[in-house]
Amino acid sequence: MNLADSIRSIPDYPKPGIVFRDITTLLGDARAFRRAVDELVQPFAGLKIAKIAGIEARGFILGGAVAHQLSAGFIPVRKKGKLPHATVSQPYQLEYGMDEIEVHKDCVARGERVLLVDDLIATGGTAEGAVSLLSGLGAEVVAACFIVDLPDLGGADKIRRLGVPVRTLVSFAGH
Repeated sequence: MNLADSIRSIPDYPKPGIVFRDITTLLGDARAFRRAVDELVQPFAGLKIAKIAGIEARGFILGGAVAHQLSAGFIPVRKKGKLPHATVSQPYQLEYGMDEIEVHKDCVARGERVLLVDDLIATGGTAEGAVSLLSGLGAEVVAACFIVDLPDLGGADKIRRLGVPVRTLVSFAGH
């Protein structure tokens, strides 16, 4: 099974010239979803990962499944203003402007091993913000995992330069 075949490509979304890589078709295919989760989990089985940090929103779906497979806890990495308890936030760079993500202040203990999960890495701004946020709380970010990489946009390399290994399952050229 080629996982790329289970990902829908939508041209000119959200704006002309962009090809949106939609993993909802992968999520809807039980075999593809299972395979993707298994492939994300495999290198980390037995490494005593304490928590999975999933980036809103598709990272919640994948991260929950990965956390279950690794018998780890789950940390939701949310957009600012969405978490109900005391939080810490981190601004990050968007293609055109800035945004902020946050986690609960007590989501991780110093030295806990955390695996970051999301559906796709493009420019890497959100993932970079999440790594900074988790590291700032004392977590050891063991790796960052994504189903899709858009290598032409440089996000995976940006995360690697932070000293965090990156695992991706499928690469697409372009945007």
